[in-house]
Amino acid sequence: MTEGLLRQKTAIIGCGLIGDSWAALMTAHGHDVAAWDPSPTALADFEKRVEKARQQVWQLMPTGRPDTGRLTLTDELETALVGATWVQENAPEKLELKQDLYAQIEAAVGDEVVIASSTSSLTWSELTVGMKRPQRLITAHPFNPPHLMPLVEIYARDEDIRARSVTFYAGMDRQPVVLKRDAVGHIANRLASALWREAVNIVAEDIADVSAVDAALVHGPGLRWSVVGAHMAYHLGGGVGGMEAYLKHLGPSQERRWFALGSPKLTPEVCAKLVAGVAEEAAGRSVDTLAGERDAALIRILKVNP
Repeated sequence: MTEGLLRQKTAIIGCGLIGDSWAALMTAHGHDVAAWDPSPTALADFEKRVEKARQQVWQLMPTGRPDTGRLTLTDELETALVGATWVQENAPEKLELKQDLYAQIEAAVGDEVVIASSTSSLTWSELTVGMKRPQRLITAHPFNPPHLMPLVEIYARDEDIRARSVTFYAGMDRQPVVLKRDAVGHIANRLASALWREAVNIVAEDIADVSAVDAALVHGPGLRWSVVGAHMAYHLGGGVGGMEAYLKHLGPSQERRWFALGSPKLTPEVCAKLVAGVAEEAAGRSVDTLAGERDAALIRILKVNP
């Protein structure tokens, strides 16, 4: 936790993949967490999942472990909200379900409590319909897994709450990025969706196999994007003239590539090719094994490029 940042009690609402990752990050940085989920299955091994992820967070903390925050579990929403100063909602992407949750949360917490939604596709404008105090809600979209990936995309209407949000996530070594306006998919998911659309198109059009597409991305632009963003990469591609030179001399060729991109349909045939291609690339490794390999690689990268 950043020096001087107050220890908070956070309520984790929804204990799936994203919820356990947030809980690990928050407790690793000294915040107390009360976690709630209506499903006994989700709560059954929650502490075990949180501890595993928390160990990974600690590997990235150069100054050693701070005091670990307390973790409590409950199947009563009101119990999780008692004394909470921050609420991180991770419910399924169902609008009415989330809106119902917000009504219950607002009835149980004070006006100063921020409700942060981890939503990946719903917008602030949709989520806040029916809220008594909509300005208290922010969208705070993490990139999976949140305890390792630094990005948190924030949209908030209230200036003070926006500033509080940036401080809160930055205090856990996250990289907050603020949206200027409400948008479906925020920033990163829009970029990821655009890239995957063409990755699917390449497979659908038999330009290359799934494994070749993934290898090209990992060993080419993906590696470069880990240190510079898309705009900066093209700025550097313009040489000494930078972006201005690139747009002047290579802009037309860029437009030709845009026009050549596809808009594939996820037909049964295309889905079958994707499933078979991923199975070949996985080479018998389970999802858990692949996720473990991904996390280990992310930790190595983050240690070099924090």
